[in-house]
Amino acid sequence: MIKLPQWDQALINKYNVSGPRYTSYPTALSLNEGYDKHDLISAVESSQSRSLSLYVHIPFCSQLCYYCGCNKIITRHQSKADTYIDFLAKEIAAQAPLFKHYSVEQLHLGGGTPTFLTPQQMKRLITLLEQHFNFTSTTERGIEVDPRSLAENMLVDLRMLGFNRVSFGIQDFNDDVQLAVNRPQHADTVKQLITQARELGFKSINADMIYGLPLQTPESFKQTIEQLIELSPDRVSVFNYAHLPERFAAQRKIKEHDLPNAHDKLTMFKNTLEQMTQAGYQFIGMDHFAKADNELAIAQNEGQLHRNFQGYTTHGNCDLLGLGASSISQIGTAILQNKKELKHYYHSIETQSGCALSKGMHLTHDDVIRADAIKQLICQFELNIEEFAKKYHIEFDTYFAEALVSLKPLIDDSMVIIENNHVSVTPRGNLFIRIICMCFDAHLQNKINATRFSRVI
Repeated sequence: MIKLPQWDQALINKYNVSGPRYTSYPTALSLNEGYDKHDLISAVESSQSRSLSLYVHIPFCSQLCYYCGCNKIITRHQSKADTYIDFLAKEIAAQAPLFKHYSVEQLHLGGGTPTFLTPQQMKRLITLLEQHFNFTSTTERGIEVDPRSLAENMLVDLRMLGFNRVSFGIQDFNDDVQLAVNRPQHADTVKQLITQARELGFKSINADMIYGLPLQTPESFKQTIEQLIELSPDRVSVFNYAHLPERFAAQRKIKEHDLPNAHDKLTMFKNTLEQMTQAGYQFIGMDHFAKADNELAIAQNEGQLHRNFQGYTTHGNCDLLGLGASSISQIGTAILQNKKELKHYYHSIETQSGCALSKGMHLTHDDVIRADAIKQLICQFELNIEEFAKKYHIEFDTYFAEALVSLKPLIDDSMVIIENNHVSVTPRGNLFIRIICMCFDAHLQNKINATRFSRVI
């Protein structure tokens, strides 16, 4: 089992810098223009996998949340979703034949707000997917839910469509905080929905929370986490709000003087860490927690946890196909992304035979090696040097000479230990796993001066 993180304020002060979240390596920032369906075909042909994870992006929201940095469109015109599904249908029909020998192990709907779709629109979308892809009786089907905009009995409809996992975007239970980010919701409504989801037999219930929002205090957020623990979700994500108003226009509506200071933000996360672990949740990494009997925790303890654009997952053997505007696919050694803006996505689907790809990259052999090293560290907090070197036919110390130099200060601060043919992250270091992974990132220096990442804590 992963050891509990050890809070060290001196290290926090020294190392709480910004860095990538490593849902992929290289990160999406390394993608280049000029990719199309030929690259997708080539990726499928060269892939060793015949298992598929499907991601469908639904970009619509009925109301603007000021903190949000997702690719979204604010509208109350339900007909726009009908048009979007029309274009998704064309994309699905064009892409699915490439994956006729694949079995779908996982489906996830994200956004935006996937539950912006009416029950009828949702049924149409799922029917399209089932007609074109090979689903099994054990396929995991997950969806992100906004508790405020859920149609009556929508959870019942989702369950009937085969969804067995649900992720509730809660963020905070405090009324003042919710108003400050234009996301008022009733705590009782959330509690009722989670209770209903459990009664309906959803296999896994996830809750997304955010710390660092306007008007939050360590005391108020501690109360929010107490309320959350009472609801007993299977998994919890507690994200660090990154205030980037120059990048995300909606965040300009947040008054900067309402934001908690750096010390209070750190206190919120420290309290959350203590509360969650004391309640029996396992710290998976960064900002994720899972109950000890959840498959994420079990996979981590058995050394089988993976990470991709959907976060921590037990489906590392799957190729990932993204459908819809801005969706990212990861197939074999290729990373490919659709057009981000809706009008450009629509135009590409119409003019390029159901394909909206625009950006991508093909991983080099060096990328593959480094991606595996980063994945093992960010998922398992350790790497077996002898096994790794044998797997890739490399001399580890020579190949990663620069990385080992970069690790030296972290080793000196007892955050990383290299001994007995293992690179091991200590309890003092696992809060800083993103920084440790950055030492192995050959692309980072090209991007770090031009990009603002969120802080690691």
